[in-house]
Amino acid sequence: MLTDNTYSPARACPLAAIPGWDLETDVVVVGFGAAGACAAIEARQAGAGVVVLEVAGVGGGSASLSGGEVYVGGNGGTDVQREHGFEDATEDFQKYLMLAGGPAADAERVGTYADNGVAHFNWLREQGVPFKGTYLPGKWIEPTTDDTLLWSGNEKSWPYLDQAKPAPRGHTVQFVGWGGGQVLMETLCARAEELGAQVRYDSRALTLVVDERQRVVGVVTREAGTPRFVHARRGVILCAGGFISNSAMVERFVPSALDCELQVSAGNDDGSGIRMGMSVGAATLNMQEFFATLPFFPPASLVKGIFVNERGQRFVNEDCYHGRAAHHVLRQPNGRAWLLVDNEIFGRPVIQEDIQVAAVGETWQEVEEELGLPSGALVHTVEEFNRLAADGRDPYFHKTAEWLRPLTEPPFAALSYCKGDFQGHAFTLGGLATLPSGEVLDGDAQPIAGLYAAGRTACGLPRWGEDYCSGLSLGDSTFFGRLAGRSAAVGS
Repeated sequence: MLTDNTYSPARACPLAAIPGWDLETDVVVVGFGAAGACAAIEARQAGAGVVVLEVAGVGGGSASLSGGEVYVGGNGGTDVQREHGFEDATEDFQKYLMLAGGPAADAERVGTYADNGVAHFNWLREQGVPFKGTYLPGKWIEPTTDDTLLWSGNEKSWPYLDQAKPAPRGHTVQFVGWGGGQVLMETLCARAEELGAQVRYDSRALTLVVDERQRVVGVVTREAGTPRFVHARRGVILCAGGFISNSAMVERFVPSALDCELQVSAGNDDGSGIRMGMSVGAATLNMQEFFATLPFFPPASLVKGIFVNERGQRFVNEDCYHGRAAHHVLRQPNGRAWLLVDNEIFGRPVIQEDIQVAAVGETWQEVEEELGLPSGALVHTVEEFNRLAADGRDPYFHKTAEWLRPLTEPPFAALSYCKGDFQGHAFTLGGLATLPSGEVLDGDAQPIAGLYAAGRTACGLPRWGEDYCSGLSLGDSTFFGRLAGRSAAVGS
C-alpha cells in the first residue's frame, strides 16, 4: 500500500508508479503565497485550468507577515512617485537593481523588471490591492502609517548614491500598523479564487511526477493523511518559499544565517520546492545568500550613532539600509559590535526594546574602559569621527550629511550588538535557476520540460543579502510569479 512515506521531495516519482490521477488540470501551483497567487491569477486569465496546493489552512504564506512593501519604479516613476516630485528614470532604476543584486545580478531579469515596474504596480492595483498614494519621508524599517511611498533601501547612501540617481521606490499597501502584507495577500488570494483557481488547503506537496521522457507531468500531494495524485497537463509551478525553516538545509548551504535566531517565515519555508526541483536535475543559485537584519532604528536619530567593533574601529556607514548594516555587524571579529550614541540622539530601538546598554560614561574613555577595548582605540575613533563630522565630512565611510553629526553631548553609551545580545531576523535568497519567464533550468542551463518556479523557491532579483532592500522580494515574487503563470498556461 502506498503511503506518503513512500514519497520525498528529493526523489521524483515515475509516472509508471502512479496508480491513477485523482485530479487533472492544466497548471498546478505549489504554494499560495505572493508568487503562487500571482501565478494562479495570470494562468487563469490566460484561460488555463489551475489547481493550487497550499500546505497551510489559509493562503498568504510568509508574504502575509511582511510589511506589504513592493519595490517598483522606472519609466519616469509611478504616478505616486511623480505626484510627490520624484522622477525615476528606468536607467537609474536598473542601475540600482544591478547594484543591489551584487556580483551575481541577472542583467536580463533586472532589465525585464525595470522596464515593467510601473505597469506591474498598476496591475497590482487592478487586482484590488489598495495604495493610498501618500508619501512618508524619513527613515523607516516598516511604516506604521497607511502611507504608500517611502525610502526602503540604500538609494540615498554610499556607494549607490554616486552611481544611480536616488528615488523612493517602496510602495506600501494601505494599512495602519505593522504587517500590511496581510492585506496584500488577502487581496491577491481572493482574486485568484474569484477567477476560478481551485485552491486545495491543507495539501502538502510531496514530490513531482515525471514521465518516461523526464517531463514533469504532475504532483503527489497529501490531503487528510492520504496521498493524492494531481495531473498537470501543461506545467507545475513551484512557489513554495525558501528554506530558512529547514535547519539541515541552512546548516548545509548558509550556516551564517544561524547567527540570526528569528526566521522571517510563516513556518513552511522548508525548502521542499527547491528539493523537488533538484530531484529532476534543476540547478540552484546563490544558496549561500540570506537576508538579515538587526533592527537598530527607529528612532531614526540612532542612525546618527556609529558602529564599532572590539578593536574600537568603525566598519560601515550607518545610514545604509538596516540589512546591509546587519551583514557588516555579523562579520565583525568574535561577533562583537556596539552602536555608540550620545545623550542627544539616544533612544532605545522601538522594535527591539530589550537591547542592552553595554556601557555608559561621562567620557568616551570611560565607555572604552567599561567595554574592555584596547586603550585609546575607541577614543581615537570617536575623536577622529567628531573632528571630521564637525566639518560635514566622513571620508572613510561616506555617511551623508543628513545623518552626520559629532557625538559630543554626555552622557555617552554603547548599545550592544554582540552575538547573543540581540535577535537577528533572516530568510534565504538562494533557489532554483530559472529564466525570467519562469522555466526552471538544469545544470546545462536548459529548461526542464513542464517545470516552472518563482518567489523564494527560485533565485530571483534579490541575490545578495548585503544589498537587499525592503519590497524587493514582494516585487520579485509578484512580478515573476505572473510571468511563470503565463508561461505555464501555454506549456512547454
